[in-house]
This record gives sequence, structure tokens and C-alpha cells, in this order.
Amino acid sequence: MGSVAVKKDETVLLQGTGGVSTFALQFAKLAGARVIITSSSNKKLERAKSLGADEVINYREHEDWDEVVLGLTNKRGVDHVVEVGGAGTLSRSMRAVKMAGHIAVIGVVAGKGEISHVPIFMKALRVIGVFVGSCEMFENMNAAIERSGIKPVVDRTFAFDEVRNALGYMESGAHFGKVVITME
Repeated sequence: MGSVAVKKDETVLLQGTGGVSTFALQFAKLAGARVIITSSSNKKLERAKSLGADEVINYREHEDWDEVVLGLTNKRGVDHVVEVGGAGTLSRSMRAVKMAGHIAVIGVVAGKGEISHVPIFMKALRVIGVFVGSCEMFENMNAAIERSGIKPVVDRTFAFDEVRNALGYMESGAHFGKVVITME
């Protein structure tokens, strides 16, 4: 999760059940963390539970998912957020994270929204943008995968000449885990 390591017994909030969030779920559980994950699909949330998610929140049923997160953490907030929504969800993530908590911004799938910088100052938040990690981070991740036997969750595989279909499938939000395009 960027430059901040998840520790045993910390709480991680993950948004959605796409490739980034399902992989983050696997790594967070490997670290011994408690995981709260959101999705618009109860079926996907059940799959997330089967991967080890401790708490699940359907954000269509609970638009105030940040308040639900605070309730699940006795008003303390989570230690880490993997923020894939971007401006559309960042304000809620800032409310759901604890004082001096960490938010790794890795996506912008929720569209536009207004962001107040006040919670960053008032809660001493660490907000880190994640685009591509370093070679060292990649090597460490692969070593952890090899040691633990983690297998990425692959929802569907497309041939290279089906790129448009793959992108459409991803855009539909029907996937759970990774969408893969083969180069064969």
C-alpha cells in the first residue's frame, strides 16, 4: 500500500471488488489485518467474504458507508483506505479513516466530487497517490506471493483482439477481481 506497511490487527477499508481491491484484500489478510470492503453487489460481497473480508458494506444500500465504517470501528476509523473512487469517494474515505490514518489513492472510478482539504489537516492524514510502484516494491510483492501462495482472482480472460470487449466488460462493473488480456 505505497510507502505504509499494513500491520497485524490494523483495519483496512477497500472500495469495490475489482482487481485492485481483491488483490489488496488478499495482501491485507496475509498481513493479519481486519478488512472492511464495499461493493454495490451483495453477491460480490459474499465472494469477498469467502476471500477473508471481515465486514462488508453494500454502498447502494448504505450511501453513508463512511458512517457504517465508523460504527464498525467504534467511531475510531480505519487505519488504511485503498481509495479507488477518487474525487467521488475521497471525502467519505477521509471521514472513515482514523486520526493520522493512511489513504492510498489508486483510482478515479467514481467520477467527480468536491474535496475539502480540511480533514487532511485536522486529522493529520497521510494521503499518497499510487500509480506504479518501484522495482523493489514489485520484487517484494512477488516474493510475498511466492511465499504465501496467493493467487490473483481472475474473473475473465480476453484475447488481445478482444480488447474493446474487455474494456467494455470492465466498464460495466460486472467483474470480480482481475480482467486479463492475453498477448497470444
